[in-house]
Amino acid sequence: MAGKKAALNKRSSMITGGDRRAPNRAMLRAVGFKDEDFTKPIIGIANTWSNLTPCNMHIDQLAKKADEGVRSARGMPLTFGTITVADGISMGTEGMKYSLVSREVIADSIEVVCNGQRFDGLVAFGGCDKNMPGSLMAMARLNIPSVFVYGGTIRPGHYGGRDIDIVSIFEAVGAYDAKKMSRREFKGIECHACPGAGSCGGMYTANTMSSAIEALGMSLPFSASLPAESGEKKEDAFRAGQAVVRLIEQEIYPRHILTRKAFENAISVVMALGGSTNAVLHLLAIAREAGVKLTLEDFNRIAKRVPHLANLKPSGKYVMTDLPGVGGVPGVMRMLLDAKLIHADPLTVTGKTVGENLRGVKPCSNPDIVRPLSNPLYPTGPMVVLRGNLAPEGAVAKLGGLKVFYHRGPARVFDSEEEAFQAIVGKRLRPNDVAVIRYEGPKGGPGMREMLSVTAALVGEGLGDSVALITDGRFSGGSHGFVVGHVAPEAAVKGPIAALKNGDRIVIDVRKKLLNVELSSREMARRLEKLKPYAPKIRTGVLAKYARLVSSAAEGAVTQW
Repeated sequence: MAGKKAALNKRSSMITGGDRRAPNRAMLRAVGFKDEDFTKPIIGIANTWSNLTPCNMHIDQLAKKADEGVRSARGMPLTFGTITVADGISMGTEGMKYSLVSREVIADSIEVVCNGQRFDGLVAFGGCDKNMPGSLMAMARLNIPSVFVYGGTIRPGHYGGRDIDIVSIFEAVGAYDAKKMSRREFKGIECHACPGAGSCGGMYTANTMSSAIEALGMSLPFSASLPAESGEKKEDAFRAGQAVVRLIEQEIYPRHILTRKAFENAISVVMALGGSTNAVLHLLAIAREAGVKLTLEDFNRIAKRVPHLANLKPSGKYVMTDLPGVGGVPGVMRMLLDAKLIHADPLTVTGKTVGENLRGVKPCSNPDIVRPLSNPLYPTGPMVVLRGNLAPEGAVAKLGGLKVFYHRGPARVFDSEEEAFQAIVGKRLRPNDVAVIRYEGPKGGPGMREMLSVTAALVGEGLGDSVALITDGRFSGGSHGFVVGHVAPEAAVKGPIAALKNGDRIVIDVRKKLLNVELSSREMARRLEKLKPYAPKIRTGVLAKYARLVSSAAEGAVTQW
């Protein structure tokens, strides 16, 4: 038994074993270690607690439950903090430039602490959008036994006899500006949209990524859809602490779990749930860290065969808290497995395979919330990768809730999100226009801002179905309408989007997966040749560093080395 215990702490024994490590042990004694603890596996608990956002304001309590779970399994926990950026608070401002950057900082910070302290295992918590992919990137990079725990979804707010959420108030901005809403109603929605702790409640980016991570096998079954403020979520955190010690015992590492088949399962679940386009960026980034070759074409390939089933916001009616009662993510996965749309054999953090985890799980039970495969909301996945002379490397569009799939109209070109927003609220866009927002890509922004303020303003102004929008930036999971993001190459590297002028005719054909401008290749080349080299707007600090290192959105917008 003693030999087995020694094997469980083979990484941490580098700092705790032998007389020469007495000074190291002395410091650990100050934080609570006893003689018997130095032979236990040391588990890092990455805690993204912060009171700057409802997504993360409760995670300190969940981290304490994970601590208890680790101790109950004869491990020794050490909790450390990492950052979060509140996307909903920074949205529509210069602060949003830091959102995607925070994903890289989170991954780097977890790597630094876990390797610096030689942890044997890791439990990581995430609430707001970038916490989750950042944690998974670190887990894949470190390749030590790891479990991810989602902080959980917020419950819906209530106002005026209806459920509301954060997107309700973003869209109310446009409606109020268009004089379609009273001041009293506007203020009422603002005050009731976010009633407590948890991440934005629809199938927006946080809930999309929690679902994708459960489908990847890196969080415990049923974890993804549990409300933040629930006893079940605390139990989930406790069990995660126990599970990571079992993974050390079984010598199961993230790269055993994060296989190509696991990523195909995650994409399938994202398609079935109608998830955020940000899943494309994040799954590409996680796959790169795991050494798995994943491309944009994999998303199109899987979308062809996996239908959109979940009637969840922003393109549907329900919110994430409605999903646990009808089967949760495992109920959706059971449906997909029965139809041979996901793989049964990938390993998971339970130590069992996907198929073994789903034994005894029933398919989702409410056809209004999750449709049967025989009657989907849409017969293919609601996310599509477009290509054409405007996006040779690709662009991403979301079909969920679309009423039309073809748009041809004149470009209205803006070199920043702010310019576009002012044009919308200033009533300068007309039906059939194509708003083009450029120089908002990973390098050009820098930081590839989300455009929820812009898309919500379009909806609020009544233009959501008649004005298309394309950008080398990206969209919030709460965005909907005829919107195309991640246009690559981006304007800052002289991608074709940089050549557009007002009035150019743009064609978006979702069914044919095309994004084109009606210009000859000669005219396109002539315009690009005349462009001056892009001059970075920010020359110091983390944004400047990020702009120098970041790759194309088509590769996940990861920082290169």
